[in-house]
Amino acid sequence: MSDTFPTPPLGSSHLDNGFGLRPAGESDAATIASWMARPHIRRWWQQDWPVERWAEELNRQSAGEHSTPCVVSVDSEDVGYVELYRVRHDRLAEYYPSDDHDWGVHVAIGDVTRVGGGLGRRLLGALADALLASDPDCRRVVAEPDIDNTPSVRAFAAAGFVRQGELQLPEKTALLMVRTRTLEA
Repeated sequence: MSDTFPTPPLGSSHLDNGFGLRPAGESDAATIASWMARPHIRRWWQQDWPVERWAEELNRQSAGEHSTPCVVSVDSEDVGYVELYRVRHDRLAEYYPSDDHDWGVHVAIGDVTRVGGGLGRRLLGALADALLASDPDCRRVVAEPDIDNTPSVRAFAAAGFVRQGELQLPEKTALLMVRTRTLEA
């Protein structure tokens, strides 16, 4: 199935709960590289890459059909990195009975002063709401945090994502978490 991917159908750069969302580009590589080097992200993402590699990665993602890299802001301050992707373009589709219109999310809150205060929960809820509202064919937004990443699992659960079981991925044991239109799995 073909679509106009990679742009998610969000329609606006403003999400609920005061979040801004914009496509990440090469000019964001230094900021994202610094976030990915922080211990609370490095452990789970394992993408502590130099700026040049992040610039290449952002260009690759922006030019492809796999995912859309984004920078999230709150109060006009950049605070995190998000990847939005159609599951059908991702290896995750091999691990659960996905639908063609399922969206997936990866989130990293880079601003360490914003970690632990509910920002992730609010962001995940706003992202899921926006994806579901703007794509009438999408029934689910999914995530696959590492099962040992307790803060992430809690944030997804608090945002209405429901645990669907463990997935053994090559680099981790993940927990498949699903957010539906009705907040029921």
